[in-house]
Amino acid sequence: QLQASGGGLVRAGGSLRASCAASGNSFIRYALGWFRQAPGKEREFVASISRSVVTTYYADSVKGRFTISRDNAKNTVYLQMNSLKPEDTAVYYCAADPRLVLDTTSPPYWGQGTQVTVSS
Repeated sequence: QLQASGGGLVRAGGSLRASCAASGNSFIRYALGWFRQAPGKEREFVASISRSVVTTYYADSVKGRFTISRDNAKNTVYLQMNSLKPEDTAVYYCAADPRLVLDTTSPPYWGQGTQVTVSS
C-alpha cells in the first residue's frame, strides 16, 4: 500500500516536497515513481527512480526543477519540487513497479493522490 502526502498550496517560484510511504517489507524490490493529473488532462509521468537507486528519469517539463529520491530504510519515496509554476498544479500520484525500472505508462501499483496547487 502506498500513502502519499506533502501536497499543498504554494506561490509560483516556491517549493514543496511530496512523500509516499509504503507498507510491507519489499520496498527495496520496487522501482518507484510519480505521476500527475491536472484538471481536464490525462495523467502524465513526472519522475522515476530505479530499484538500485542508480537511475532516475524525469519528464522534460520538470527536469532541473524536480528531484526524486528514496529512503529504503524508511520505505519512502520523495519528490522535491522547486521553482514551481502554475502549470505544475495537479494531483500527484506515487506508483511502484517490481521491475528494475518503472513502467512510465502503466505501473501496476498506485497510491492515492496528493493535491499540489501553485498560484501565480
